[in-house]
Amino acid sequence: MVKVNGETMELAGKSLEEYLVSAEYNMKRIAVERNGRIVPKAEYATTILCDEDSIEVVSFVGGG
Repeated sequence: MVKVNGETMELAGKSLEEYLVSAEYNMKRIAVERNGRIVPKAEYATTILCDEDSIEVVSFVGGG
């Protein structure tokens, strides 16, 4: 089980990119932290999620 923004999900074995696409995140407007470390966008496709991972996805919004 992988915890994403505090919610437990069955994502072990999937790539980070697979999850983000399936969840319909706008890749240009997010940052992702895995187990306390920022994941570079270039590594989303090769980052395989494992049991016990903790993922935080932060979306950037514009405005003022």
